[in-house]
Amino acid sequence: MELEKFSYDNKIVKAFMIATVVFGLVGMLVGLTAAIQLVYPIFNFDTQYTTFGRIRPLHTNAIIFAFVGNAMFAGVYYSMQRLLKTRMFSDKLSWIHFWGWQLIIVAAAITLPLGMTTSKEYAELEWPIDIAITVIWVVFGWNMIGTIIKRRERHMYVAIWFYIATFVTVAVLHVVNSFEMPVTLFKSYSWYAGVQDALVQWWYGHNAVAFFLTTPFLGMMYYFLPKAANRPVYSYRLSIIHFWSLIFIYIWAGPHHLLYTSLPDWAQSLGVVFSIMLIAPSWGGMLNGLMTLRGAWDRVREDPILKFMVVAVTAYGMATLEGPLLSLKNVNAIAHFTDWIVAHVHVGGLGWNGFMIFAVLYWLVPRMWGTTLYSRRLANTHFWLGTLGIIFYALPMYVSGVVQSLMWKEFNPEGFLVYKNFLETTVQILPLHALRATGGAFYLLGAFIMTYNLVKTAKAGSFIANEGTEAAPLVNEYVASRNAGWHHRVLEHKPVIFTVLTLIAILIGGFIEMVPTFLIKSNVPTITSVKPYTPLELHGRDIYIREGCVNCHTQMVRPFRSETERYGEYSKAGEFVYDHPFLWGSKRTGPDLHRVGDKYSNSWHYNHMLAPDAVSTGSIMPAYPWLFEQNIDRDATAGKVSALRKVGVPYEEGYESVANDDLDKQSAQIAGSLKADGIEVLPDAEIVALIAYLQRLGKDIKAEPTANAEK
Repeated sequence: MELEKFSYDNKIVKAFMIATVVFGLVGMLVGLTAAIQLVYPIFNFDTQYTTFGRIRPLHTNAIIFAFVGNAMFAGVYYSMQRLLKTRMFSDKLSWIHFWGWQLIIVAAAITLPLGMTTSKEYAELEWPIDIAITVIWVVFGWNMIGTIIKRRERHMYVAIWFYIATFVTVAVLHVVNSFEMPVTLFKSYSWYAGVQDALVQWWYGHNAVAFFLTTPFLGMMYYFLPKAANRPVYSYRLSIIHFWSLIFIYIWAGPHHLLYTSLPDWAQSLGVVFSIMLIAPSWGGMLNGLMTLRGAWDRVREDPILKFMVVAVTAYGMATLEGPLLSLKNVNAIAHFTDWIVAHVHVGGLGWNGFMIFAVLYWLVPRMWGTTLYSRRLANTHFWLGTLGIIFYALPMYVSGVVQSLMWKEFNPEGFLVYKNFLETTVQILPLHALRATGGAFYLLGAFIMTYNLVKTAKAGSFIANEGTEAAPLVNEYVASRNAGWHHRVLEHKPVIFTVLTLIAILIGGFIEMVPTFLIKSNVPTITSVKPYTPLELHGRDIYIREGCVNCHTQMVRPFRSETERYGEYSKAGEFVYDHPFLWGSKRTGPDLHRVGDKYSNSWHYNHMLAPDAVSTGSIMPAYPWLFEQNIDRDATAGKVSALRKVGVPYEEGYESVANDDLDKQSAQIAGSLKADGIEVLPDAEIVALIAYLQRLGKDIKAEPTANAEK
């Protein structure tokens, strides 16, 4: 059979690699800044654009979608062409994908510090950017599926399976979680409310980790690790089991982020069961990767690329064992809302994703520039700095998490909380946060060393933009499949059927978990005393969202004695029916706020937002002076009310025309009470709206006994 000559497109891979390095350094620098802010609040820099609440989502988005995302695309574009023995389906689509993705990243970098956020973790970007993400993701999938269909290699190698699962699942996750009701160009309200919003968000949040940070990197592991080790994958059968069991089970596990919350118990239990089941396929994949190195362990001691890969796969195994263990209710009761979760996430992020990316970059650059690595010694230095960085980051956070939990839950012999004041815990763990920042600095220094090493490597060679090769054309699909027999290889020859089956596998879990929660009313019992937010409270809630308060404060009192003693009555599902979006939070850097209403005076809140440390000695919360200088946008009130009515909040028809009258009455009352305490403030000041919202929290059922709280 005559061989066909063609070339691989390395230019698109190069572009994504450069974006990976640049955005990686920026994202890590922002993360280091956020870590330092939790020790020294002065590094919030007294501007509204650089507070922890605003740059924390900037850090997570930069790392997940800019650093890891660009690295994923670089690895996919490089490996897919070679595995399928064809150039990408369309160079034009490749470049639309690249520039579109970079524009999305820039849009995120502009809007998040400006406070334009949905507040939903890993999905903070507002609706126009969500639409752009959908379009660019379709372009990526179109290019990928087109490449698979025009391939010259009939067999779809295991890496391709994981790439297909990534494309299909991320598309479903993003579209479902991004249903929003626009208010303005950069303001929207989640279509879902309260419990349903929480379920959808953590179905998305957990599986964004699964199918954006995990499955594509497993595909890259299956390609780059055997290449670097010059060994075949340990077990083809194990890779089949790994793939299908992982994508089917993973999608069910989201509710384990919501244990002991107001989510129905049956949904929580499903999340726990499937999380424990995840250990088997996850460790199957880890072992398949590590066993691929059999016979190559002597090289691991010398080759920095293999060192990075070994630690990456090991970190994957550690994180995917710890995650299911954290989903056990008795462990979750200790760890959730603490720094333990921060440690867990970063073992995966720094170890699995970061080290795999470093290994792939070290492997790709010499080959694409036709040279050898500039300095193996620098690469080894990077490895040890990165490893020390992970240790100095994770270990203090594990200790910090345990300290937090023990202090929050400790009672004295008389039955009273020993540490009633939440701030006592905050002060206790500051040295551990300083160590965490030190670890981040080590990790960032290693990344700078890598950048220098890669630049010097590229300068020593000559870039191969179009890498020439040749391969035989694809033989008749029907004959090949008929002769193969009906086993998994038949699916590997049928990319469309394979994609459809993948879609079905990932839809089952989400459908079973979410549909009953939306359709069966008993899952979210209503409470007659719960009313929609007033116009002023609504403005205050939007300010709370804009400032990223949810990054440090939860609004979910769990049914533990330690929490009800500290905060008040535990949270009920029916209390959140008008919350678009939900604001339960995932981390307590500060105390829970769900029962803060009427706990403090208006003047206390005023002074606390103006100078937190003066009100609460030792506080690491930044000051918010702009809230006293900026006024709410009264013209936006009608649009907010109208948008919320469309998603189910029972504001009366025509209320828009009189909403500002109610706003004026409530703001005048708050301004009057502040004046009585000697504080002069304009009724339209943002601080007045924020105080109104904070004073509302938890009051809807305060007057009712617990037994009668839900009707």
